Amino acid sequence: MPDALLLNLSALIALLPASLAAQRKIATRDTVFWLVLGVAVAGPALLLVVTSSNGWHSDLSTALWTTIITSLMLFAIMSAVIRDAWRLSPLFTPYMFIFGLFAAAWATFNKDIAPVPANTLSGWVILHIVTSITTYGLITIGSVAALAAIFQERALKAKKQTRLVHILPSLAGCDGMVMLLLGMGEAVLVIGLLSGMALEISDTGSLFSFNHKTILTLTAFVVIGCLLFAHFKFGLRGRKAARLVLLGYLFLTLGYLGVKFVTNVLLAG
Repeated sequence: MPDALLLNLSALIALLPASLAAQRKIATRDTVFWLVLGVAVAGPALLLVVTSSNGWHSDLSTALWTTIITSLMLFAIMSAVIRDAWRLSPLFTPYMFIFGLFAAAWATFNKDIAPVPANTLSGWVILHIVTSITTYGLITIGSVAALAAIFQERALKAKKQTRLVHILPSLAGCDGMVMLLLGMGEAVLVIGLLSGMALEISDTGSLFSFNHKTILTLTAFVVIGCLLFAHFKFGLRGRKAARLVLLGYLFLTLGYLGVKFVTNVLLAG
């Protein structure tokens, strides 16, 4: 078995305990929660340390693993400082495992993509990478919270509490987390767009390169901005707000991961 495939499978297995622990009958933010979350971060992190020893890889699999690590770390911080954030675990950790499945599967398409030596990356490039990953991580957790809000609203209307709904944060708690995460994500996205402009000016002399990635990212920025405005101006929340969150997340996903999929998988094949 190739070393790269073995590393990817090891990272994937590291995500499994957190996904299973989130489904416990008595779920709580206890030692087990923190332990399995730490393992979930450590597995993919070790993979990236090993695979990035010869430079930074810009392939789809690396982007997915980096997203998983960042999202899990942000989720851990949220769980530590926001009382009910950990309650998103039954939705969030299985979603990260699904991401891991795709990352491990698409690792086989990276053979012909040469890594970029770390010492050749400029400060603007590093800033752009960090802000892009952070933005996507924040919006990912926000989208999971939006999905939880949809489940809670449906349960309230049906007057039926399932075990999953009982574990998830309240509808008000979900709405609060969604808006907090979207606000933070939008702020970081502004930095990402500005750093992208700086890179474009440095490389081509123009302010914008209107490619698929730029258009989709700008669309996500506008959708999220409109949602935040509607929330604070008109009190938009609940299922309607959640649908807009998921729409913005879709555009961001297409711009961040979709372009890499087309470039590294479809065109490479």
